[in-house]
Amino acid sequence: MECILLMGVQASGKSTFFKQRFADTHVRVNLDMLKTRHRELLLLQACIDGKTRFVVDNTNATRDARSRYISRATAAGFAVRGYYFQSQVAACLARNQAREAAVPASAIRGTRRRLELPSPEEGFRQLFYVRAADGAFLVEEWCDEVR
Repeated sequence: MECILLMGVQASGKSTFFKQRFADTHVRVNLDMLKTRHRELLLLQACIDGKTRFVVDNTNATRDARSRYISRATAAGFAVRGYYFQSQVAACLARNQAREAAVPASAIRGTRRRLELPSPEEGFRQLFYVRAADGAFLVEEWCDEVR
């Protein structure tokens, strides 16, 4: 049983990464699609009850935001893995302009200001650092030097 948390500002590549790496094997929990926290919680709980692998594809910018998923998943025996996306604001703003459902630039800047680096102490079994490069994703094991 596995819970994946994607973390990063809007337009940093999280949803594309999900589609490339996890779409065939994990359920996607995404607040943009579900529209309300109530629906999100229902889907999250269904995944946990069904012992189904899932990916939380939200910004998950703060420790507090991540804790709502980590606490439920670990209590149910899920291994929690985190993928932190490099977030250079200029690159995210450029990608955002090309998106069909662009968000306001102020949302990206605001998320970047609130963004807290994850740490294993939050309950992650593994952490990874992700960089978008030439249409591909480079995934590295988490270490303080990489951040």
